[in-house]
Amino acid sequence: MSDNHSSKAILYAFSANLAIALTKTAAAVWTGSGSLVAEAVHSFADCGNQVLLFIGMKRAAKQPTARHPMGYGRESYIWSMMVAITLFSVGGMFSIYEGLERLHDNHAVENAEIAIGILLAAVVMEALSLKGALGAMRGEQGSRSLWRWFRETYSSELMVVIGEDLAALLGLVVAAAMLGLTLLTGNAIYDAIGSMLIGALLILVALAVGYEVHALLLGEADREIRDAVTDYLSQQPVVVQVFNVWAINHGNDVMLAVKVELLPDLTVSQAVSLSNSLEKNIKAAQPRVKWVFFELDNAD
Repeated sequence: MSDNHSSKAILYAFSANLAIALTKTAAAVWTGSGSLVAEAVHSFADCGNQVLLFIGMKRAAKQPTARHPMGYGRESYIWSMMVAITLFSVGGMFSIYEGLERLHDNHAVENAEIAIGILLAAVVMEALSLKGALGAMRGEQGSRSLWRWFRETYSSELMVVIGEDLAALLGLVVAAAMLGLTLLTGNAIYDAIGSMLIGALLILVALAVGYEVHALLLGEADREIRDAVTDYLSQQPVVVQVFNVWAINHGNDVMLAVKVELLPDLTVSQAVSLSNSLEKNIKAAQPRVKWVFFELDNAD
């Protein structure tokens, strides 16, 4: 996915979440709803998260230096991990705390009908934000399911935005349902439970995002590129055997390390020329491959 698509997805989500956060805050003050307080905090946390993602994306685009010859592509993963931690602490833990407080105090909810209407409007805005993020994801997703894409993507910024939007949309549904039960029964305990459920949902999303970003930070392999390169090399007449192919994600780029055995009767000059030709073809077929390191050997 291009940086341009990433920027659009982040800015679109930020604009939508800021409008939603202000709307929820006004509704929370008006109604005294714990679920709405939790949702307002969640939306403001999302706004802050999108600022962090944008900073990470810009820092990841810095040019390589002598100290960092492969550039700063993985820095986007660090900022995405910060977002996962923020989502856990600010969003999830606060929402659970708010729910427990209201469960203990049994605070009355006022104007619940208006609050539900506001939540339904927020659902529409959040759905539009999610639609924009999913649209930016289409080109990278291909034929994969959303869950498989989430497990395999290298685009940590888009992964976080989609995770946040899904959590926000589900959280809004939970808040509306709990406020509806409060309105029907007159018992504010459902509103408090709603706040805690929203917090638990945010924590689950934060853990899932954090787990995937952690794998990227450690240097996760791109299995699709690895398998495609392995198949390509195995089909070349000059390649006797493919011992190893590593395709490691480095932000939007991939570092490729290849260990192969070529025909034994080649001269050094011929082997070098063939290696360069194979590298050129690999880069042409796999645009994300930025670095290729060939090792010629006759054993693994």
